[in-house]
Amino acid sequence: MKKIFFGFLLSICIFSQSAFAKDLPKAPDTYNYDMLVSKISGVKAPYVSGDYIVFTSANNARSIGISFDFENFKKIHYFNLHKTRNFEGEVTESWYFYVLEKPKKTNSISYRLIIDGLWTVDPNNKNTYFDTKEGIMLSYITIPEKDPEITEIGSEYTHFVCFAEPGQNIRLGGTFTNWDSWIYTMKEIVPGRYELDIPLPAGTYYYSYFVGMSSFLDKTNPQKGYSSDGKVVSCITVK
Repeated sequence: MKKIFFGFLLSICIFSQSAFAKDLPKAPDTYNYDMLVSKISGVKAPYVSGDYIVFTSANNARSIGISFDFENFKKIHYFNLHKTRNFEGEVTESWYFYVLEKPKKTNSISYRLIIDGLWTVDPNNKNTYFDTKEGIMLSYITIPEKDPEITEIGSEYTHFVCFAEPGQNIRLGGTFTNWDSWIYTMKEIVPGRYELDIPLPAGTYYYSYFVGMSSFLDKTNPQKGYSSDGKVVSCITVK
């Protein structure tokens, strides 16, 4: 009788564990993340890899954090320390890294680093601008991702970013519009940051941004050229 009762309890226990296991959340698939982390080879400018953005920093601080505009700079995400060891277990190289999953429906992000408690721009990223609203310098990275709401089959879109005073009507004109600056108007994504995607086939183009009747260069693009009337303009090559 005792054996029968014990077997009955054991069956209940096994059934309960099986039912409980079905209710447990599945562990997230971290294969792509782990593979990406394994390929980080050192300190460099932030870059996009698949669905992630990789930030790196030299190991010359006790702690490094990062804060983003799409979170209104209210959260601090801390970097991880990577160490490379030789066969004897000695550390040969080390650096900090942080991997961000790309935010949806955005073509660029602004951010600041917090190094040992001090806010600063990213020393490994040359792309910076002054946020007139907050009165601070920010680093930024452009995400080469097509917006599914505007992408058309068979069309290639080129992404333009302009940093200027907020609340303006910023337009884009160039050789692709025969220098007509009233065709494309940029959208102010956040105060002071304007973006626009337009279809451009492969080739080299010259362009400028316009406010009213005045034009100015693209500060995010170091490539320059000359218009037919001798003005210095920005230059871009689409491949």
